Amino acid sequence: MKSVQQEVDERSNLTSNNKFELLLFRLGGDDGGDHSELFGINVFKIREIVAMPTITKVAGAPEHVLGVVNLRGQIIQVLDLPGITGVKPRTGLNIMLVTEFARTTQAFAVESVEEIVRLDWSQVMSAEHSAGSGMVTSIARLPQTDEHPPRLAQVLDVETILRNLNPEADNENIAQAVGEKMKLKPGAVILAADDSVVARALIEQGLDAMGLPFVMTKSGKEAWDQLNAIAASAEAEGKSVHDRVALVLTDLEMPEMDGFTLTRNIKSNPRFGDMPVVIHSSLSGTTNEEHVKNVRADAYVAKFSAEDLSRTLRSLINR
Repeated sequence: MKSVQQEVDERSNLTSNNKFELLLFRLGGDDGGDHSELFGINVFKIREIVAMPTITKVAGAPEHVLGVVNLRGQIIQVLDLPGITGVKPRTGLNIMLVTEFARTTQAFAVESVEEIVRLDWSQVMSAEHSAGSGMVTSIARLPQTDEHPPRLAQVLDVETILRNLNPEADNENIAQAVGEKMKLKPGAVILAADDSVVARALIEQGLDAMGLPFVMTKSGKEAWDQLNAIAASAEAEGKSVHDRVALVLTDLEMPEMDGFTLTRNIKSNPRFGDMPVVIHSSLSGTTNEEHVKNVRADAYVAKFSAEDLSRTLRSLINR
């Protein structure tokens, strides 16, 4: 039997191989019948899974906020995930997923938890052009097993969900937060990668306010392909890729290729080896920050603080 430490180490080592673990759960069905879709969330975002405790309703709480619970002395807001996604639980809200996201803790109420599956990020495809709600960032293709035929699981865009529930968070004065505009060498850009629509919009606002030209991509693979294309174009002109890309800014969780793999590819390739890489992620906690060091990223910034991002980019650009 594996020890807890062995399980933690094994799970942590997945980031070295473009792999991750997805917690599968169900939220309920639609008005038409019993059909219940499968959803997923990265295990690294889950702090714990508990049977639904007694919820204290809060006066004047926004829609889809069920209330708060006292979990070992910490007051945590509980969100109605089936209500947010427009489905109805068939057997009630039985399970609470306690998550850590961008240095905040919240809980999502769900109907049931299925299992944890280990996947390669290449098995996860972007859902941006196939899912209209904006709440689903990607679709995971689950392989056939003895118990199940091939299945699809919708990976929820937690950033969009939380921003929709807390729209006043967008009221930050970004121009004031980032300070004076920065300058890159002529013709150079920031290459950014993030699979969340909301996150990309916030990053674009921040980089615009900083006066930094950028190229935005939607996955680690797209960023890697773009970086190689820019390098080839620069070399054809007798220049270096560093004349064209000042810095790479990447999320961690992305379909096809995650940010850890993208960073490791950049740092291990002599063509890009000293290219500054900043990881900008909602996956917080000391474990993930240790992974960031292991792949030799130059900095880690938790989403989304325009001031923190500006301070980090300014330091690396000036360096």
